[in-house]
Amino acid sequence: MTKKTSVIIGAGIGGLASGIRMAAKGYRVILFEQASHTGGKISEIRYRGFRFDRGPSLLTLPGLIDELFSLCGENPREHFNYKRLDLSCKYFWEDGSVVNAWQDPGRFYREVNQQSGVPPAKLEGFFKKSRQLYDLTAESFLFSSLHKAANFKSKAFIRTMLNSFRLDPFYTMHKRNTKWFTDKRIVQLFDRYATYNGSNPYKTPATLNIIAHLEHSLGTWFPDKGIYSIPESLTMLAKRMGVEINLSTKVNEVIHANGTVRGIRTGKSFIPADIVVNNTDVNLFYNELMPSAKVPRRLERSERSTSALIFYWGINTTEPRLKLHNILFSNNYRDEFNHLFTLKTISSDPTVYIYISSKSVKQDAPESCENWYVMINAPENNGQDWNLMITEARHNIVSKINRILGLNIENHILFEKTASPPTIESETGSYRGSLYGISSNSMFAAFNRHANFRNKFKNLFFSGGSVHPGGGMPLCLASAKIIDKEIIPCR
Repeated sequence: MTKKTSVIIGAGIGGLASGIRMAAKGYRVILFEQASHTGGKISEIRYRGFRFDRGPSLLTLPGLIDELFSLCGENPREHFNYKRLDLSCKYFWEDGSVVNAWQDPGRFYREVNQQSGVPPAKLEGFFKKSRQLYDLTAESFLFSSLHKAANFKSKAFIRTMLNSFRLDPFYTMHKRNTKWFTDKRIVQLFDRYATYNGSNPYKTPATLNIIAHLEHSLGTWFPDKGIYSIPESLTMLAKRMGVEINLSTKVNEVIHANGTVRGIRTGKSFIPADIVVNNTDVNLFYNELMPSAKVPRRLERSERSTSALIFYWGINTTEPRLKLHNILFSNNYRDEFNHLFTLKTISSDPTVYIYISSKSVKQDAPESCENWYVMINAPENNGQDWNLMITEARHNIVSKINRILGLNIENHILFEKTASPPTIESETGSYRGSLYGISSNSMFAAFNRHANFRNKFKNLFFSGGSVHPGGGMPLCLASAKIIDKEIIPCR
Protein backbone atom coordinates (compact mmCIF):
# COMPACT_ATOMS: atom_id res chain seq x y z
CA MET A 1 0.00 0.00 0.00
CA THR A 2 1.37 3.42 -0.96
CA LYS A 3 1.92 5.71 2.02
CA LYS A 4 0.17 9.05 2.17
CA THR A 5 2.54 12.02 1.81
CA SER A 6 3.01 14.92 4.19
CA VAL A 7 5.00 17.91 2.96
CA ILE A 8 6.59 20.24 5.53
CA ILE A 9 7.59 23.75 4.44
CA GLY A 10 10.41 25.06 6.64
CA ALA A 11 12.86 23.19 8.87
CA GLY A 12 12.60 25.35 11.96
CA ILE A 13 12.13 23.48 15.21
CA GLY A 14 8.35 23.39 14.67
CA GLY A 15 8.81 21.96 11.18
CA LEU A 16 11.27 19.32 12.36
CA ALA A 17 8.92 18.32 15.19
CA SER A 18 5.97 18.18 12.78
CA GLY A 19 7.95 16.02 10.36
CA ILE A 20 8.97 13.62 13.12
CA ARG A 21 5.40 13.34 14.39
CA MET A 22 4.03 12.73 10.87
CA ALA A 23 6.65 10.05 10.24
CA ALA A 24 5.72 8.39 13.54
CA LYS A 25 2.11 8.32 12.29
CA GLY A 26 3.18 6.40 9.21
CA TYR A 27 3.32 9.18 6.61
CA ARG A 28 5.97 9.61 3.99
CA VAL A 29 7.38 12.99 4.96
CA ILE A 30 9.17 15.38 2.59
CA LEU A 31 10.63 18.51 4.18
CA PHE A 32 11.77 21.58 2.22
CA GLU A 33 14.04 24.29 3.63
CA GLN A 34 15.33 27.23 1.63
CA ALA A 35 18.38 27.70 3.90
CA SER A 36 21.43 25.46 3.79
CA HIS A 37 20.78 24.18 7.32
CA THR A 38 17.89 23.08 9.51
CA GLY A 39 16.83 24.87 12.69
CA GLY A 40 15.37 28.13 11.38
CA LYS A 41 16.16 30.84 13.92
CA ILE A 42 18.15 28.25 15.91
CA SER A 43 21.42 28.38 14.02
CA GLU A 44 25.08 28.91 14.84
CA ILE A 45 28.19 30.87 13.91
CA ARG A 46 31.67 29.31 13.91
CA TYR A 47 34.58 31.69 13.48
CA ARG A 48 38.23 31.72 14.57
CA GLY A 49 37.75 28.96 17.12
CA PHE A 50 34.54 30.46 18.59
CA ARG A 51 31.03 29.03 18.31
CA PHE A 52 27.89 31.10 18.91
CA ASP A 53 24.24 30.07 19.12
CA ARG A 54 22.71 32.69 16.83
CA GLY A 55 19.10 32.66 18.01
CA PRO A 56 17.27 31.33 21.09
CA SER A 57 19.45 30.69 24.12
CA LEU A 58 17.14 29.41 26.86
CA LEU A 59 15.67 25.92 27.20
CA THR A 60 12.49 25.25 29.17
CA LEU A 61 10.09 22.28 29.02
CA PRO A 62 12.75 19.94 27.58
CA GLY A 63 10.28 17.07 28.00
CA LEU A 64 8.71 18.21 24.71
CA ILE A 65 11.97 17.24 22.99
CA ASP A 66 12.23 13.95 24.88
CA GLU A 67 8.68 13.14 23.78
CA LEU A 68 9.71 13.22 20.13
CA PHE A 69 12.35 10.56 20.67
CA SER A 70 9.97 8.46 22.75
CA LEU A 71 7.30 8.63 20.02
CA CYS A 72 9.85 7.09 17.68
CA GLY A 73 10.74 4.31 20.11
CA GLU A 74 14.11 5.78 21.05
CA ASN A 75 15.73 6.61 24.38
CA PRO A 76 16.23 10.40 24.39
CA ARG A 77 19.34 10.16 26.57
CA GLU A 78 21.14 8.14 23.90
CA HIS A 79 20.88 11.06 21.46
CA PHE A 80 20.28 14.31 23.35
CA ASN A 81 21.46 15.28 26.83
CA TYR A 82 20.86 18.37 28.92
CA LYS A 83 21.18 19.45 32.52
CA ARG A 84 19.22 21.68 34.87
CA LEU A 85 21.01 24.91 35.68
CA ASP A 86 21.75 25.91 39.27
CA LEU A 87 21.35 29.57 38.27
CA SER A 88 18.79 30.62 35.67
CA CYS A 89 20.04 34.21 35.30
CA LYS A 90 22.15 36.86 37.02
CA TYR A 91 20.63 40.35 37.20
CA PHE A 92 22.54 43.65 37.46
CA TRP A 93 21.27 47.19 38.09
CA GLU A 94 22.97 50.55 37.69
CA ASP A 95 22.85 51.16 41.47
CA GLY A 96 25.27 48.25 41.95
CA SER A 97 22.73 45.72 43.21
CA VAL A 98 22.90 42.15 41.93
CA VAL A 99 20.41 39.27 42.21
CA ASN A 100 21.29 35.67 41.40
CA ALA A 101 18.17 33.80 40.31
CA TRP A 102 19.00 30.46 41.90
CA GLN A 103 16.89 27.51 40.83
CA ASP A 104 16.66 26.33 44.43
CA PRO A 105 13.56 28.22 45.71
CA GLY A 106 14.80 28.76 49.27
CA ARG A 107 18.15 30.04 48.09
CA PHE A 108 16.50 32.40 45.59
CA TYR A 109 14.06 33.72 48.21
CA ARG A 110 16.94 34.44 50.60
CA GLU A 111 18.94 36.14 47.83
CA VAL A 112 16.04 38.45 46.93
CA ASN A 113 15.32 39.15 50.60
CA GLN A 114 18.94 40.13 51.26
CA GLN A 115 19.09 42.43 48.24
CA SER A 116 15.64 44.02 48.42
CA GLY A 117 13.95 43.16 51.71
CA VAL A 118 11.11 41.33 49.91
CA PRO A 119 9.87 38.67 52.39
CA PRO A 120 10.31 35.05 51.25
CA ALA A 121 6.58 34.52 51.88
CA LYS A 122 5.81 37.10 49.18
CA LEU A 123 7.89 35.28 46.61
CA GLU A 124 6.42 31.96 47.65
CA GLY A 125 2.92 33.39 47.16
CA PHE A 126 3.85 34.82 43.76
CA PHE A 127 5.15 31.48 42.51
CA LYS A 128 2.14 29.68 43.91
CA LYS A 129 -0.05 31.99 41.83
CA SER A 130 2.20 31.50 38.79
CA ARG A 131 1.89 27.72 39.14
CA GLN A 132 -1.89 28.04 39.44
CA LEU A 133 -1.99 30.05 36.20
CA TYR A 134 0.04 27.38 34.42
CA ASP A 135 -2.10 24.53 35.75
CA LEU A 136 -5.26 26.31 34.59
CA THR A 137 -4.03 27.26 31.12
CA ALA A 138 -1.39 24.77 29.93
CA GLU A 139 -3.62 22.01 28.57
CA SER A 140 -6.39 24.27 27.24
CA PHE A 141 -4.29 27.18 25.90
CA LEU A 142 -0.78 25.87 25.21
CA PHE A 143 -1.30 22.28 24.09
CA SER A 144 -4.74 22.49 22.44
CA SER A 145 -6.22 24.55 19.66
CA LEU A 146 -8.13 27.69 20.65
CA HIS A 147 -9.79 27.75 17.24
CA LYS A 148 -11.64 24.44 17.19
CA ALA A 149 -15.15 24.46 18.64
CA ALA A 150 -14.93 20.84 19.83
CA ASN A 151 -12.06 21.75 22.17
CA PHE A 152 -14.28 24.21 24.03
CA LYS A 153 -16.20 21.21 25.34
CA SER A 154 -13.09 19.52 26.76
CA LYS A 155 -12.72 19.11 30.50
CA ALA A 156 -9.53 21.18 30.45
CA PHE A 157 -11.16 24.15 28.69
CA ILE A 158 -14.30 24.01 30.86
CA ARG A 159 -12.11 23.98 33.95
CA THR A 160 -10.20 26.98 32.63
CA MET A 161 -13.39 28.92 31.95
CA LEU A 162 -14.89 28.06 35.34
CA ASN A 163 -11.77 29.53 36.90
CA SER A 164 -11.40 32.45 34.49
CA PHE A 165 -11.51 34.93 37.35
CA ARG A 166 -8.19 33.45 38.51
CA LEU A 167 -6.43 34.06 35.19
CA ASP A 168 -5.70 37.77 35.77
CA PRO A 169 -6.69 38.88 32.24
CA PHE A 170 -7.82 42.35 33.40
CA TYR A 171 -4.51 43.27 35.03
CA THR A 172 -1.36 43.97 33.07
CA MET A 173 1.72 42.05 34.09
CA HIS A 174 3.32 45.23 35.46
CA LYS A 175 0.27 46.29 37.43
CA ARG A 176 -0.09 42.86 39.01
CA ASN A 177 3.61 42.66 39.81
CA THR A 178 3.53 46.06 41.54
CA LYS A 179 0.80 44.66 43.77
CA TRP A 180 3.00 41.73 44.67
CA PHE A 181 6.24 43.67 45.21
CA THR A 182 7.10 47.19 46.35
CA ASP A 183 10.76 47.03 45.30
CA LYS A 184 10.99 48.38 41.74
CA ARG A 185 13.94 46.15 40.89
CA ILE A 186 12.05 42.97 41.71
CA VAL A 187 9.03 44.22 39.75
CA GLN A 188 11.35 44.80 36.81
CA LEU A 189 12.85 41.33 37.20
CA PHE A 190 9.44 39.69 36.80
CA ASP A 191 8.19 42.21 34.21
CA ARG A 192 11.02 41.00 31.99
CA TYR A 193 9.15 37.77 31.25
CA ALA A 194 6.87 39.67 28.87
CA THR A 195 9.87 39.92 26.54
CA TYR A 196 9.99 36.13 26.23
CA ASN A 197 7.34 36.44 23.52
CA GLY A 198 8.28 39.94 22.39
CA SER A 199 5.62 41.79 24.39
CA ASN A 200 5.24 44.83 26.64
CA PRO A 201 4.76 44.19 30.40
CA TYR A 202 2.78 47.44 30.65
CA LYS A 203 0.19 46.03 28.21
CA THR A 204 0.38 42.25 28.26
CA PRO A 205 -2.10 40.52 30.62
CA ALA A 206 -0.83 39.21 33.95
CA THR A 207 -1.78 35.70 32.78
CA LEU A 208 1.68 35.60 31.23
CA ASN A 209 3.17 35.35 34.71
CA ILE A 210 3.00 31.63 33.94
CA ILE A 211 6.45 32.19 32.40
CA ALA A 212 7.91 32.73 35.86
CA HIS A 213 6.66 29.25 36.78
CA LEU A 214 8.22 27.77 33.64
CA GLU A 215 11.63 29.21 34.40
CA HIS A 216 11.84 29.06 38.19
CA SER A 217 9.66 26.12 39.16
CA LEU A 218 9.72 23.74 36.18
CA GLY A 219 13.31 24.71 35.59
CA THR A 220 15.84 26.24 33.24
CA TRP A 221 17.95 23.73 31.34
CA PHE A 222 20.91 23.68 28.98
CA PRO A 223 21.99 21.09 26.39
CA ASP A 224 25.42 19.54 26.91
CA LYS A 225 26.53 20.74 23.46
CA GLY A 226 24.71 24.07 23.31
CA ILE A 227 21.36 25.16 21.93
CA TYR A 228 22.15 24.34 18.30
CA SER A 229 22.45 20.68 19.29
CA ILE A 230 18.63 20.69 19.58
CA PRO A 231 17.89 21.02 15.84
CA GLU A 232 20.95 18.90 15.08
CA SER A 233 19.60 16.05 17.22
CA LEU A 234 16.07 16.40 15.84
CA THR A 235 17.40 16.47 12.26
CA MET A 236 19.19 13.16 12.84
CA LEU A 237 16.04 11.71 14.44
CA ALA A 238 13.97 12.84 11.45
CA LYS A 239 16.39 11.18 9.06
CA ARG A 240 16.31 7.94 11.05
CA MET A 241 12.52 8.08 10.74
CA GLY A 242 12.81 8.35 6.98
CA VAL A 243 12.03 12.06 6.62
CA GLU A 244 13.37 13.31 3.28
CA ILE A 245 15.07 16.64 3.98
CA ASN A 246 15.71 18.96 1.04
CA LEU A 247 17.96 21.89 1.99
CA SER A 248 18.62 25.02 -0.11
CA THR A 249 15.26 24.36 -1.78
CA LYS A 250 12.67 27.11 -1.89
CA VAL A 251 8.97 26.29 -2.10
CA ASN A 252 7.38 28.68 -4.58
CA GLU A 253 3.68 27.94 -4.18
CA VAL A 254 1.11 25.85 -2.34
CA ILE A 255 -1.27 24.34 -4.87
CA HIS A 256 -4.95 24.06 -3.96
CA ALA A 257 -8.24 23.48 -5.73
CA ASN A 258 -11.86 23.42 -4.55
CA GLY A 259 -10.86 24.18 -0.97
CA THR A 260 -8.35 21.32 -0.71
CA VAL A 261 -4.57 21.60 -0.69
CA ARG A 262 -3.10 19.32 -3.37
CA GLY A 263 0.65 19.82 -2.91
CA ILE A 264 3.44 22.30 -3.47
CA ARG A 265 5.51 23.62 -6.32
CA THR A 266 9.27 24.08 -6.05
CA GLY A 267 11.05 25.32 -9.15
CA LYS A 268 9.42 23.50 -12.07
CA SER A 269 8.42 20.48 -9.99
CA PHE A 270 5.02 19.73 -8.52
CA ILE A 271 5.06 17.55 -5.40
CA PRO A 272 1.61 16.13 -4.59
CA ALA A 273 0.72 15.89 -0.93
CA ASP A 274 -2.13 14.60 1.20
CA ILE A 275 -1.13 17.04 3.97
CA VAL A 276 0.89 20.27 3.87
CA VAL A 277 2.34 21.76 7.07
CA ASN A 278 3.61 25.33 6.81
CA ASN A 279 6.38 26.20 9.25
CA THR A 280 7.32 29.53 7.68
CA ASP A 281 6.15 32.89 9.01
CA VAL A 282 2.41 32.99 8.41
CA ASN A 283 2.55 36.43 6.73
CA LEU A 284 5.24 35.21 4.35
CA PHE A 285 3.10 32.15 3.64
CA TYR A 286 0.12 34.20 2.49
CA ASN A 287 2.16 36.82 0.66
CA GLU A 288 4.44 34.44 -1.23
CA LEU A 289 3.21 30.85 -1.13
CA MET A 290 -0.56 31.24 -1.25
CA PRO A 291 -1.28 34.78 -2.50
CA SER A 292 -4.78 33.83 -3.66
CA ALA A 293 -5.76 33.38 0.00
CA LYS A 294 -6.02 36.62 1.94
CA VAL A 295 -4.16 37.22 5.19
CA PRO A 296 -6.72 37.00 8.02
CA ARG A 297 -7.73 40.51 9.10
CA ARG A 298 -6.95 39.94 12.75
CA LEU A 299 -3.30 39.38 11.81
CA GLU A 300 -3.12 42.62 9.88
CA ARG A 301 -4.67 44.56 12.77
CA SER A 302 -2.62 43.03 15.58
CA GLU A 303 0.49 44.67 16.98
CA ARG A 304 3.65 42.80 16.10
CA SER A 305 6.22 41.53 18.58
CA THR A 306 9.68 42.94 19.05
CA SER A 307 12.74 41.90 17.11
CA ALA A 308 16.34 41.90 18.33
CA LEU A 309 19.71 43.55 17.80
CA ILE A 310 22.50 41.09 18.56
CA PHE A 311 26.27 41.49 18.68
CA TYR A 312 28.40 38.34 18.65
CA TRP A 313 31.73 39.18 20.25
CA GLY A 314 34.82 37.04 20.45
CA ILE A 315 36.29 38.16 23.81
CA ASN A 316 39.99 37.64 24.62
CA THR A 317 39.46 37.38 28.38
CA THR A 318 37.13 35.79 30.92
CA GLU A 319 34.73 37.65 33.21
CA PRO A 320 34.02 35.63 36.38
CA ARG A 321 31.19 37.93 37.50
CA LEU A 322 29.12 36.93 34.46
CA LYS A 323 27.37 33.56 34.25
CA LEU A 324 25.67 31.68 31.41
CA HIS A 325 22.68 34.09 31.29
CA ASN A 326 22.97 37.73 32.44
CA ILE A 327 20.79 40.83 32.39
CA LEU A 328 21.93 44.45 32.79
CA PHE A 329 18.70 46.37 33.40
CA SER A 330 17.77 49.82 32.12
CA ASN A 331 16.91 52.61 34.54
CA ASN A 332 13.56 53.39 32.91
CA TYR A 333 11.79 50.23 31.75
CA ARG A 334 8.57 51.98 30.70
CA ASP A 335 10.49 54.36 28.46
CA GLU A 336 12.32 51.43 26.89
CA PHE A 337 9.04 49.79 25.83
CA ASN A 338 7.61 53.11 24.66
CA HIS A 339 10.54 53.34 22.26
CA LEU A 340 10.04 49.76 21.05
CA PHE A 341 6.28 49.78 20.46
CA THR A 342 5.29 53.43 19.99
CA LEU A 343 8.32 55.24 18.59
CA LYS A 344 9.71 52.15 16.83
CA THR A 345 13.22 53.08 17.93
CA ILE A 346 15.72 51.95 20.58
CA SER A 347 16.07 53.67 23.93
CA SER A 348 19.41 55.27 24.77
CA ASP A 349 19.39 53.09 27.90
CA PRO A 350 18.39 49.60 26.74
CA THR A 351 18.30 46.48 28.90
CA VAL A 352 21.24 44.31 27.82
CA TYR A 353 21.20 40.50 27.78
CA ILE A 354 24.57 38.71 27.72
CA TYR A 355 24.65 34.97 27.00
CA ILE A 356 28.00 33.18 27.23
CA SER A 357 27.62 29.52 26.23
CA SER A 358 31.33 28.86 26.86
CA LYS A 359 30.55 29.14 30.58
CA SER A 360 28.87 25.75 30.15
CA VAL A 361 30.40 24.38 26.93
CA LYS A 362 34.14 25.07 27.24
CA GLN A 363 34.89 24.23 23.60
CA ASP A 364 32.69 27.10 22.40
CA ALA A 365 35.64 29.49 22.88
CA PRO A 366 39.44 29.17 22.86
CA GLU A 367 41.23 28.89 26.18
CA SER A 368 41.07 32.07 28.30
CA CYS A 369 38.44 33.51 25.93
CA GLU A 370 34.64 33.79 25.93
CA ASN A 371 31.89 34.00 23.31
CA TRP A 372 29.58 36.89 24.19
CA TYR A 373 26.11 36.98 22.63
CA VAL A 374 24.99 40.53 23.48
CA MET A 375 21.34 41.28 22.73
CA ILE A 376 18.84 44.07 23.21
CA ASN A 377 15.18 44.18 22.20
CA ALA A 378 14.55 46.09 18.98
CA PRO A 379 11.40 47.22 17.17
CA GLU A 380 10.06 45.54 14.05
CA ASN A 381 11.61 46.67 10.78
CA ASN A 382 9.58 49.57 9.40
CA GLY A 383 12.31 50.97 7.21
CA GLN A 384 14.18 52.84 9.95
CA ASP A 385 17.76 54.03 9.48
CA TRP A 386 19.28 50.86 10.90
CA ASN A 387 22.88 51.85 10.26
CA LEU A 388 22.44 54.87 12.53
CA MET A 389 20.36 52.97 15.12
CA ILE A 390 22.88 50.12 15.33
CA THR A 391 25.81 52.53 15.74
CA GLU A 392 24.04 54.43 18.53
CA ALA A 393 22.82 51.26 20.25
CA ARG A 394 26.29 49.71 20.18
CA HIS A 395 27.77 52.80 21.84
CA ASN A 396 25.09 52.70 24.55
CA ILE A 397 25.53 48.96 25.13
CA VAL A 398 29.31 49.27 25.48
CA SER A 399 28.90 52.22 27.87
CA LYS A 400 26.43 50.27 30.00
CA ILE A 401 28.67 47.20 30.23
CA ASN A 402 31.64 49.37 31.15
CA ARG A 403 29.69 51.27 33.83
CA ILE A 404 28.11 48.28 35.52
CA LEU A 405 31.05 45.87 35.30
CA GLY A 406 33.88 48.40 35.51
CA LEU A 407 35.38 47.19 32.24
CA ASN A 408 36.76 48.66 29.06
CA ILE A 409 35.17 45.93 27.00
CA GLU A 410 36.19 47.25 23.58
CA ASN A 411 39.81 46.48 24.44
CA HIS A 412 38.84 42.80 24.62
CA ILE A 413 36.69 42.39 21.47
CA LEU A 414 38.65 40.33 18.95
CA PHE A 415 35.91 40.43 16.31
CA GLU A 416 32.24 41.27 15.97
CA LYS A 417 29.32 39.96 13.96
CA THR A 418 25.83 41.47 14.02
CA ALA A 419 22.18 40.49 13.57
CA SER A 420 19.44 43.11 13.28
CA PRO A 421 15.73 43.22 12.36
CA PRO A 422 16.47 43.58 8.61
CA THR A 423 18.94 40.66 8.60
CA ILE A 424 16.63 38.54 10.75
CA GLU A 425 13.83 39.27 8.28
CA SER A 426 15.90 38.40 5.21
CA GLU A 427 17.64 35.34 6.66
CA THR A 428 14.76 33.69 8.56
CA GLY A 429 11.68 34.97 6.72
CA SER A 430 10.32 36.60 9.88
CA TYR A 431 7.85 39.26 8.76
CA ARG A 432 9.42 42.68 9.49
CA GLY A 433 11.95 40.89 11.66
CA SER A 434 9.43 40.25 14.44
CA LEU A 435 10.64 37.19 16.31
CA TYR A 436 7.31 35.94 17.66
CA GLY A 437 4.65 36.96 15.15
CA ILE A 438 2.08 39.16 16.86
CA SER A 439 2.68 40.45 20.38
CA SER A 440 0.63 39.54 23.46
CA ASN A 441 -0.18 43.17 24.20
CA SER A 442 -3.90 42.62 24.73
CA MET A 443 -6.12 40.22 26.65
CA PHE A 444 -7.40 38.77 23.35
CA ALA A 445 -3.99 38.30 21.72
CA ALA A 446 -4.00 34.52 22.23
CA PHE A 447 -7.24 34.28 20.24
CA ASN A 448 -5.92 36.60 17.52
CA ARG A 449 -3.01 34.33 16.68
CA HIS A 450 -3.39 32.31 13.50
CA ALA A 451 -4.83 28.87 14.14
CA ASN A 452 -2.87 25.68 13.45
CA PHE A 453 -5.18 25.08 10.50
CA ARG A 454 -7.32 27.09 8.06
CA ASN A 455 -10.95 26.02 7.78
CA LYS A 456 -11.19 27.23 4.19
CA PHE A 457 -8.49 24.81 3.06
CA LYS A 458 -8.63 21.12 3.84
CA ASN A 459 -5.36 19.34 4.72
CA LEU A 460 -3.43 22.56 5.44
CA PHE A 461 -1.77 23.01 8.84
CA PHE A 462 0.52 25.57 10.50
CA SER A 463 3.32 25.23 13.03
CA GLY A 464 6.03 27.55 14.36
CA GLY A 465 6.35 30.78 16.29
CA SER A 466 4.03 32.96 14.22
CA VAL A 467 0.92 30.83 14.93
CA HIS A 468 -0.82 29.43 18.01
CA PRO A 469 0.36 29.05 20.76
CA GLY A 470 3.27 31.45 20.12
CA GLY A 471 7.00 31.96 19.75
CA GLY A 472 9.94 30.41 21.55
CA MET A 473 11.15 26.82 21.48
CA PRO A 474 8.58 25.24 23.83
CA LEU A 475 5.62 26.83 22.08
CA CYS A 476 6.92 25.96 18.60
CA LEU A 477 7.18 22.34 19.76
CA ALA A 478 3.68 22.66 21.23
CA SER A 479 2.32 23.81 17.86
CA ALA A 480 3.56 20.56 16.29
CA LYS A 481 1.91 18.62 19.10
CA ILE A 482 -1.41 20.37 18.47
CA ILE A 483 -1.24 19.48 14.75
CA ASP A 484 -0.46 15.90 15.69
CA LYS A 485 -3.78 15.68 17.55
CA GLU A 486 -5.68 16.78 14.43
CA ILE A 487 -4.16 14.37 11.91
CA ILE A 488 -5.34 10.77 11.53
CA PRO A 489 -2.55 8.15 11.57
CA CYS A 490 -1.59 6.77 8.18
CA ARG A 491 -1.88 3.00 8.38
